[in-house]
Amino acid sequence: MRVTMWEFAVDVDERLLGCPTDSLRTQLAEYERGERREFDVDVRFPDSFTGDVMRVMASIPYGETRTYGEVAAELDSHAVAVGQACGRNPVPLVVPCHRVVGADSLGGFSAAAGVELKRALLDHERGAVQTGLDAF
Repeated sequence: MRVTMWEFAVDVDERLLGCPTDSLRTQLAEYERGERREFDVDVRFPDSFTGDVMRVMASIPYGETRTYGEVAAELDSHAVAVGQACGRNPVPLVVPCHRVVGADSLGGFSAAAGVELKRALLDHERGAVQTGLDAF
């Protein structure tokens, strides 16, 4: 399924999500408007290293980031391998790979929109947290 977030197109593999497509689109629109910080969606994580990385990404709170190295340390792996797994994330936005950054840069982003969307997502979340906006 293709969704648009701030005029950036993002492909989300809804086959890995236990949620009707209409509900997912509604939740994504609420997130974009600042009305939602978490998604009410069951994610079927792949039984692989990518799935392990996705589980860690899913645990990173709204408005926070972790470095590739921090995620790698948690999984007893390497930062490059974590970056590659982030790039394979089939459900960006729902599993927030945008919250994993380089030690001294934003790093990449799995969605075709790339780093520009990653920056917009992080700015959106940080702005809501810093201004005290509460989506709940």
